[in-house]
Amino acid sequence: MKKVTALTAQKRDPNRVNVYLDGEFAFGLARITAAWLKVGDRLDDAKIQRLQAEDAKERAIQQALLFLSYRARSEAEIRKNLRKHEIPEDVIEHTIERLRRDGLANDSQFARAWVENRSAFRPRSRRMLAMEMRQKGIDDETTSAALQHVDDEALAYEAAQKKTNRFRDLDWQEYRKKLSEFLARRGFSYSVITPVVTKIWNETHQKEHHFEDEDTP
Repeated sequence: MKKVTALTAQKRDPNRVNVYLDGEFAFGLARITAAWLKVGDRLDDAKIQRLQAEDAKERAIQQALLFLSYRARSEAEIRKNLRKHEIPEDVIEHTIERLRRDGLANDSQFARAWVENRSAFRPRSRRMLAMEMRQKGIDDETTSAALQHVDDEALAYEAAQKKTNRFRDLDWQEYRKKLSEFLARRGFSYSVITPVVTKIWNETHQKEHHFEDEDTP
């Protein structure tokens, strides 16, 4: 058994406490984990291991919450961040389960929100949205469910509307080239781009000659 001889707040992180056993520094603990300790307590090896295990869990959840405070994340993103901070795998899984229970880790919800946000502010094709979600570790089934109501033509139209004023003073040929290239970079196919570009041109140049799709018979 070892005796707790001092408990002091860490200088760099006041939310952590240095624990001294038998007059020597032993380990650090989160303040919430160390809250029940007092000078004079005696700890055996099993108790020390339990304290350190609880501390690892607390450190992991606090890191995850900090990571989530900036924006919603996929489970794969959370795992990657915790590994970067050298959190053990078993503690990472415990943290993910806790976040799921608290509604803070939900890939289905994350995928839907990602699609809605992209569609509202930076429209892009279904193909590109799927690629982005794969990069974030979202599985194919969840991705497909999030994309089931996505309409490429509607998204291409929204994206083109946000850009068309930049090209308004160009002639038709240059306008079509510039806007088509922009939509292609957003992942839209030629079959979607062609009618959308023509439609946007005709809507924004109502007093001028209209153009028909070149593929129209």
